[in-house]
Amino acid sequence: MKLIKRELLLCIALTAFVFVCALAWGSPFLAIGSGFDAVHAQEPQTARAEGFNGTIEREGEQFLLRDASGQVYLLDDAQRVQPFEGKTVTITGTLDRSANAIHVERIDSATI
Repeated sequence: MKLIKRELLLCIALTAFVFVCALAWGSPFLAIGSGFDAVHAQEPQTARAEGFNGTIEREGEQFLLRDASGQVYLLDDAQRVQPFEGKTVTITGTLDRSANAIHVERIDSATI
């Protein structure tokens, strides 16, 4: 009986140790917030605005920009982009290459 108690106590201690190590390690074991926000916050402040042309598409609650080559970019400002759904636009913003997302600074209807 003593042996079983000792084994059980050892297992509990080991489990607690692993849990504490996971907490100390943080991400990737514990996801806090969305990946886009974490990556976006680490962008250098020297990023320059670029122009992107394409059509606004909706996928669930997310809005995307599909350019002429078929490349798709995630757009970070749904409220600003929503009125342009289904339209061809020019977006001025900064591209986060790791998340393939555009931080929208300005959006205009494209001239055909």
